[in-house]
Amino acid sequence: MAAAVLAATGKRKSAVARVRLIPGEAKVLINDRPLQDYFPREVWSRQVMQPLEVVEAKNKFTVLANVYGGGLTGQAGAVCHGIARALVSGDETLKTKLRAHGLLTRDSRVKERKKYGQKGARRRFQYSKR
Repeated sequence: MAAAVLAATGKRKSAVARVRLIPGEAKVLINDRPLQDYFPREVWSRQVMQPLEVVEAKNKFTVLANVYGGGLTGQAGAVCHGIARALVSGDETLKTKLRAHGLLTRDSRVKERKKYGQKGARRRFQYSKR
């Protein structure tokens, strides 16, 4: 691993995360708050830490992330994507391992827009025969 600060951007739904990895003590700060405070559900915090666990670098980096937009699920996905991309920017050999776990793929699913003349994106108004 390089000794320099690693940085990358991660995205998921409408959430965008700017992530910096600093070699040193194992701390995770998201919007200047500890991981457990920002993501109270264990599913979210586990998703954020997944790239570091895959490459066995959980205690090697301090993670600083600024995340905005979307909800907490999208933000957790964006931070996860950003950490994975930052790790690859520091060491290209990690790319195959992270790719195998699907952590480098940008999840492009976003909410479909509501169409005019309909109740929702796909839901139609109830049909009345008479």
